[in-house]
Amino acid sequence: MSSVSSAVAHSLPEAILAAGAVGLLFFGALRAKDSDGPVTEIAAGLVALAIAVIFLGSKTDAVVFDGAFIDDGFGRFMKVLALLGSLATLIMSGNFLAREKIDKFEFPILILLSTLGMLMLISAAGLIALYLGLELMSLALYALAAFQRDDLRASEAGLKYFVLGALSSGMLLYGASLLYGFAGTVSFAGIAAAIGGSASRGVTFGLVFVMAGLGFKMSAVPFHMWTPDVYEGAPTPVTAFFASAVKVAAIAITIRLILTAFESIPVQWRQIIIFLSILSMALGSFAAIGQANIKRLMAYSAIGHIGFALVGLAAGGEAGVSSVLAYMAIYLVMTLGTFAGILEMRVNGRSVENISDLSGLAQTDGAMAFFLAVMMFSLAGVPPLAGFFAKWYVFNAAIQAGLYALAVIGVLSSAVGAFYYLRIVKVMYFDQPAPAFDKAAPAPRAVLAITGLLTVFLFAYPGFFMEATRAAAHSLF
Repeated sequence: MSSVSSAVAHSLPEAILAAGAVGLLFFGALRAKDSDGPVTEIAAGLVALAIAVIFLGSKTDAVVFDGAFIDDGFGRFMKVLALLGSLATLIMSGNFLAREKIDKFEFPILILLSTLGMLMLISAAGLIALYLGLELMSLALYALAAFQRDDLRASEAGLKYFVLGALSSGMLLYGASLLYGFAGTVSFAGIAAAIGGSASRGVTFGLVFVMAGLGFKMSAVPFHMWTPDVYEGAPTPVTAFFASAVKVAAIAITIRLILTAFESIPVQWRQIIIFLSILSMALGSFAAIGQANIKRLMAYSAIGHIGFALVGLAAGGEAGVSSVLAYMAIYLVMTLGTFAGILEMRVNGRSVENISDLSGLAQTDGAMAFFLAVMMFSLAGVPPLAGFFAKWYVFNAAIQAGLYALAVIGVLSSAVGAFYYLRIVKVMYFDQPAPAFDKAAPAPRAVLAITGLLTVFLFAYPGFFMEATRAAAHSLF
């Protein structure tokens, strides 16, 4: 009984989301057809409860469920980030679903199920647990991408994501089978023991295929092809979810897999990470320059930022992991704030997505223009905003690890990427005003304001934040 109680205690956030999703499904089956009820509010409460459980629960690291599930400081840190992304998505989605006249009952349940998959993925200690968490997350994401069933773009986005997602899952599963065949075990610790510092060709091929599957979820080049179309076609709250929580979970399991199962063969995995990082930074910086649709621009921006995060992972060690955690936390804040602003881009009851629709925003809505400008400057890495420190952390880790060329490429890519972020600021403050946006909904406006303030004032009190990232990185080792 003690082992059962320990397993439940260390997986309590997952249990809360699973029980909540099942309960909401029963509620939906019994609800009145003319009422959705407080489904979104209950789902947001469940996510908030899961965050509270992580903060207030046991801080003891443990491996439970026969070695398939690990609860440690690293996992708890990344779970909080993923849950915050889910919570912000639920908060921002209520007004959107009501305005678009979408039956919102299934939406929060799909968010809960996908988030449950993310938490399982972050705590996976073996290849089977990794695959189960990844598929639970992905199956809900396929439905979310095509949630607006009457919208042709959303249906196309869902179909593209499903087809390419199935392909990537197959590649990951093939790589996992190779690793199991050569290592004789599915646990990360067992794989590390079997490798023993010298990787055979089969293990290397397995690592490549597994990284290809994870690269798809991260939107890393060359597995990024779905990202612009899905970001543009999916409902904006879903796009925010893809760009925030999903990226956190994908980066988390990539870090855990590499530094737990393959830490003893740095030559093999570092080459892969550097390759993905350079391509992602370059494509994300140059491909976004010609974009007119702001959601497509944010898709390429996400690709570029994943490349920057991978710079820290390539450095390895506690310092490298700590820099990645700091980068993903700051990236989450900036992304949620930007998409909160995009949600407010509505004219005469219709959503608009072109960058030109932001023309002269400073004259028609000064507060929104200010906070969006803060987000753009931060995404560009302008000091003293949070985005500058995020890039400084990963580049500094790369330099300490002797990866000077990678750091230089990162700085140059960041300079190129600054062009399209600053162009948006120029459009908002110096172009002739476009038609004013409709009255802002309170939830997205609150998310935009809170994330904007966090982005501005993080530099004033970085100590607690960086101490948390260092402690989380230390627990991984």
